Amino acid sequence: MEQTFMKEKKILPLVLSMSLPMVISMAVNSLYNIVDSYFVAKLSEDAMTALALVFPIQNMINAIAIGFAIGINASVAYFLGAGDQTYADKSASQGWFLNLLHGLVLAALCIAVMPPFLQMFSSDEAVIKMALTYSNRAFVFSPVIALTLVYEKLFQAVGKMKVSMFCMMCGFIANIILDPLMIFGLGFFPPLGIAGAAYATGIGQVLTLAAYLIFCKTDPIPVKIKRQHLKPEKNVAMKLYSVGLSATLSLALPSLLISVLNGILAAFSGTYVLVLGVYYKLQTFIYLTANGIIQGIRPLMGYNYGAGEKERVQKIFRTTLALTMGVMCIGTLLSWLIPEYLIGLFTSNTQTIQIGVTALHIISLGFIVSAVSVTCSGALEGLGKGTPSLYISLLRYAALIMPAAYLFSRLFGADGVWYAFCFTEFASAALSYLIYRKHGEK
Repeated sequence: MEQTFMKEKKILPLVLSMSLPMVISMAVNSLYNIVDSYFVAKLSEDAMTALALVFPIQNMINAIAIGFAIGINASVAYFLGAGDQTYADKSASQGWFLNLLHGLVLAALCIAVMPPFLQMFSSDEAVIKMALTYSNRAFVFSPVIALTLVYEKLFQAVGKMKVSMFCMMCGFIANIILDPLMIFGLGFFPPLGIAGAAYATGIGQVLTLAAYLIFCKTDPIPVKIKRQHLKPEKNVAMKLYSVGLSATLSLALPSLLISVLNGILAAFSGTYVLVLGVYYKLQTFIYLTANGIIQGIRPLMGYNYGAGEKERVQKIFRTTLALTMGVMCIGTLLSWLIPEYLIGLFTSNTQTIQIGVTALHIISLGFIVSAVSVTCSGALEGLGKGTPSLYISLLRYAALIMPAAYLFSRLFGADGVWYAFCFTEFASAALSYLIYRKHGEK
């Protein structure tokens, strides 16, 4: 398969053709997250609180697996653009081995640390028990997640976005179907409660991996995972980790942020912790859709950068920024037009809905401008410049928002945490653009 279309096709049609399958996939993934939480919420508010407490660790597992896979994607795309097939194969093979190792270690480590982690944020034994029931089952599938993401990024690196979309949707749709069957015990399924949600998620992940493996046999890609290349080499591993580690930290920082914000909000009421968890379920629909666009342009940025097409790289960046702003505009409109309905998907408590509506109104004021940070960070990862991308994530998820949330909560009460989100997006957007101008336009 020739990848020269990445540097020959017109920019807007190219970006759309690469991004649209990923946008659809991310939209379905977001729908799955919402549906999953919707069914869990039918069990009780305690069950939703349990999911909210597990989310930071679950997000960290995904962050490490996805982040390293982004490093594989960037390396493979760069070497294909530079015409170096051997190192493209080495990047794929060693990346496959290392990410499998990451998944195995994460499964064991995260299951072990969950009991003390949960006790830091809740003294409710019922909530802790449900959280452990869910996490002990969901985390077992970490190696499957790690391998799935390797194949996802390999198919994306060579431009086969439709294959990636199909495989991802196989898992998402299976998950959506299995959730009510396994949670409530419909048909011949026994009622498993919150454990059913974990099993449904795991089965969906296995099906996605199986679909990728079938495509590898029936429709091979131009990079190969070869046994003779599995042993890590220093120069290859350094390139993978230079982007992968930065991307991992960028993706893991939200977990740290949520834990910090949970600690701040818990001092006011457990309802605010629940609302924060609901918000993160809802915002995935917007930000994962934007991330679908970013996934589409990462290989374009890397390939064209490797091929020396720097002017084309900047045109791709500007087109992507316009598209992500459009997505964020839709998110803002939904947050103001139907906030009661969105929050009401997860709770029927009037007070919780009222607090959630206020949170959505305030936080969504920063959605559109956040497109600048999201696009700059993703573009830098595509160029293989992981450290500057990490700077942007540190601004958004730590350096600005954490102190702002603490200070604003002292000035404005619990609503101050929502104002901290908005403040952070405006400040980080300005700084992100300066970082991209310095490192991404060289």
